[in-house]
Amino acid sequence: MAKNLSNCSDYGKLMLLVGIMISVPLLVLPFYPEDARYALSFIIPALFSIFSGIIVCRLGKKGGTDTTARQSAMQRSSLTVLFAWSWGIVTGAAPFVLARQMSVVQALFESVSGWTTTGLSVMDVSTVPKIFLFHRSFMQFCGGLGFVLMMIMLISGKQSMSLFSAEGHPDKLMPNLKKTARTIFIMYSGFLVIGTVSYCFADMSLFESICHAMCSLSTGGFSTRLGSIGEYNNLPVEIITIILMLIGTTNFAVLLLLTKRKWKQAFRVSEVRFMIGLLLIFVPLTAFSLSGSLNIPITEGFRRSLFDVSSALSTTGYSSMSYSAWPDFAIGILILMMLVGGGMGSTAGGMKMTRVYLMLRLAAANVRKRLSPARRIDTPYYIRAQGKTPIDSGLAADTTGFTVCYLGLFLIGTFLLTLTADSSLTEAAFEFASALGTVGLSIGLTGPDTNTATLLVEMFGMILGRLEIFIVVTGIVSGMKTFHRLMPYHPEVHR
Repeated sequence: MAKNLSNCSDYGKLMLLVGIMISVPLLVLPFYPEDARYALSFIIPALFSIFSGIIVCRLGKKGGTDTTARQSAMQRSSLTVLFAWSWGIVTGAAPFVLARQMSVVQALFESVSGWTTTGLSVMDVSTVPKIFLFHRSFMQFCGGLGFVLMMIMLISGKQSMSLFSAEGHPDKLMPNLKKTARTIFIMYSGFLVIGTVSYCFADMSLFESICHAMCSLSTGGFSTRLGSIGEYNNLPVEIITIILMLIGTTNFAVLLLLTKRKWKQAFRVSEVRFMIGLLLIFVPLTAFSLSGSLNIPITEGFRRSLFDVSSALSTTGYSSMSYSAWPDFAIGILILMMLVGGGMGSTAGGMKMTRVYLMLRLAAANVRKRLSPARRIDTPYYIRAQGKTPIDSGLAADTTGFTVCYLGLFLIGTFLLTLTADSSLTEAAFEFASALGTVGLSIGLTGPDTNTATLLVEMFGMILGRLEIFIVVTGIVSGMKTFHRLMPYHPEVHR
């Protein structure tokens, strides 16, 4: 009974939280009073979510049937996380539909892209009211942290640690989980303020500075300009964005070390070194490719390369220019960077650098084992923010299993896009790598005129990419089992 009540309470709290977040864009109305006509489009879904959450919380207190007693903690947590994201996506899409800004499918796509911090968009941002531009950016800012982390920051319960881990937060930075959530939020908000002020000094308006700072830190990539960051053609803006993107893609535990000025300990972390190595290798390669193919100076090639490779690796999705003229070699590097993704326990997507690093270490160890004497025993390890961690058989199995599933899903999604979008294999691979990695870079397949089938395939990839596949699968299976138990049993049906 207690487990079920806890679940109801968690659902209610999350619904309350979503309602509050949907109402935040109303704060821009005093500055843009011409958007007041859209206020009801936010008030209605916000109040509905808040009142629904209150009702669910009260029902949980009164009691109910224990339908989750036979479910594991992971199944219950996965179902709760899946519910939170589903509720957030539907509620986040409601303002777009109520204000008649877009169709239902397009609104759901924009909401999925926002909460999952992807950045693919079907909106013409040059004509969109400011309140909706802020709504998109704020969804990405909150989506980077996650619904569960924000709930725990305010209220924590018995199931909080399971929920925290299930949503993709592997590290507890403080002994107390609530303090961990608050520490992450304080760091995140601090970088937001610094980023906003920096953008203002770089001649961005305050509104655009806030929106871009939120989307850079969350590695989301929504922009207030059609041409993304490249439209500004402003080197200081690009440098600020690169720094914010790399901060967003760095593990929160490493960021905590940096804020404490533990520089040596932070730069000993395997994931940090791997990220630096990837940038040192692929930025020059892309720069020389662009310089030779586009006939631009090598300095311009390095400028474009550094920005776009950082954007792809951090899974942010800002771009400095159109990719229509880019050579296949440079496009291939961006696809590779999007698949690798950002840091474990950060706001970024992709396979995550730690997993790719571990896979390379495992492959190297296997080759070394075949070339070494039979009696040689290796004890491989890698370095996290918390210190040395052995690469044992369990970790190796989990990493390999996830990587195989991720790449398999990438291939399936790519082939589906070649059918739905009638595109080349390279274009489909780029676009689905962007969706699955929650990146947001587009080669031109995603826009206001994109067909419904393509949008559905990309939504499928974004959700699986943000919640890391297994959480979605476990949540769906758990939900089906719960539904089956709630259904009345009719013996005649089972004869």
